[in-house]
Amino acid sequence: MQYLHTMIRITDIDASLRFYCDGLGLQEVRRYESEAGRFTLLFLAAPGDVEAAKTNKAPLVELTYNWDSEEYAGGRNFGHLAYRVDDIYACCDHLVSQGVTINRPPRDGYMAFVKSPDGISVELLQSGDPLPPADPWAKMSNTGTW
Repeated sequence: MQYLHTMIRITDIDASLRFYCDGLGLQEVRRYESEAGRFTLLFLAAPGDVEAAKTNKAPLVELTYNWDSEEYAGGRNFGHLAYRVDDIYACCDHLVSQGVTINRPPRDGYMAFVKSPDGISVELLQSGDPLPPADPWAKMSNTGTW
């Protein structure tokens, strides 16, 4: 058995690509459009997985955009995606500069949570040992849910 991808339904391709690619740093590795099925699939990989993903040897995030209007409830019922990052503080700083709210700041130098434009929780975990607590993160409270 091989883990292939996680599918997330999205409502706005541009907003989702800003979040997942410009914000989190994922890269689009392929796109599929079905006029008959009226949907677009966008497959994203973490930077370290891009080459392997091109040959189906790395897990992907599949963003599914249905062309016909549809309302998706919640987002939290999905659970969350998780990514290991080299520097959790730099990652969170970058996301804030992209207009993303840090719902659970990395007060412990190890873990943070953010949400996609469609309410999908994304957990960010520091690679290796936690970083020493640092401001402004050490003093920040949680915002909303994750």
